[in-house]
Amino acid sequence: MTPAEFEAVALRAIAALPANIRAALENVAVTVEGEHPDEPDLYGLYEGVPATEAADWAGQLPARIRIFSTPLSEDFPDPAELAEEIRITVLHELAHHFGIDEDRLDDLGYG
Repeated sequence: MTPAEFEAVALRAIAALPANIRAALENVAVTVEGEHPDEPDLYGLYEGVPATEAADWAGQLPARIRIFSTPLSEDFPDPAELAEEIRITVLHELAHHFGIDEDRLDDLGYG
């Protein structure tokens, strides 16, 4: 999968969300990168203050979701499986923005 195709899959995962959820992501930047420099096996990372903890966004930097293409592409060489894992990773990291922790994500099948 090319970098542009990879990014398109990630963006489709967001576009498929209900409109009210997408509207709540106004202050969230989603980026696709090769790999995390300190944790090269990491698929994704949420950086920011979860919406459930932010009184308002005044003075806050936008939250950021980083999706790492190298480990995902290496672990899921089949294009269909890769697309599904990109979707799951995007949704997993978005869930952190809404205050959902790892245990609950495991319960939901997005751990």
